[in-house]
Amino acid sequence: MQRYHTLCLLWLLTSPLLAQTTSLAKLWTETDRQYTLDNLRRTRDLIVQETQNLTPAQWKFKESPDRWNIGEIVEHLALWEIIWAREVSMGSRSKPQPELNQTSKPDSFYATWIMEDSPHVSPDFSRPTGFIEGKNNLAFFLKLREQTIAFVGKTGADMRAQFELAGTDSPRNMHQVYIFQWGHVDRHLRQIRKVKADSGYPTSSH
Repeated sequence: MQRYHTLCLLWLLTSPLLAQTTSLAKLWTETDRQYTLDNLRRTRDLIVQETQNLTPAQWKFKESPDRWNIGEIVEHLALWEIIWAREVSMGSRSKPQPELNQTSKPDSFYATWIMEDSPHVSPDFSRPTGFIEGKNNLAFFLKLREQTIAFVGKTGADMRAQFELAGTDSPRNMHQVYIFQWGHVDRHLRQIRKVKADSGYPTSSH
């Protein structure tokens, strides 16, 4: 009987600690964090690689009057860096809702959608103005991307338990918002390369 009481006492003493440990377990792992950082840095570096040595004429070249030039594409990317940062800021400070992961779409859905070949229509608030000089758009984008990388590296928020505030049947968690963020750059890198492959694209000597 004494042994039984001792076991009960041990259970009572350790079960709150067990419950606390379980409650503190995060869905967003360090592997997830590193994956996000790697892709944020990778897409940042590719934008630099594709644009850092462009001439003014190359920044301004358009395949046709209704298409964006490279300067406008990079301005569009910078505008979205602001939008993503605001969404993550709001979402990461809201009440955690890990249960939503049971019915939300998988990561692969968002990665596939952002990289599909079908055209996406940009909302008015993220359409480029064309007023900023090409190379300044790159500086604009890089400043904002560095802020995001710094935040991802240090945040203690559980990005798979924090969800966007949009009232949808399948909301995105913040990790999936980051997939959209770096995937969006991949999508427009494809567009930049298409501009550069056009037969009328100026050579570096022009």
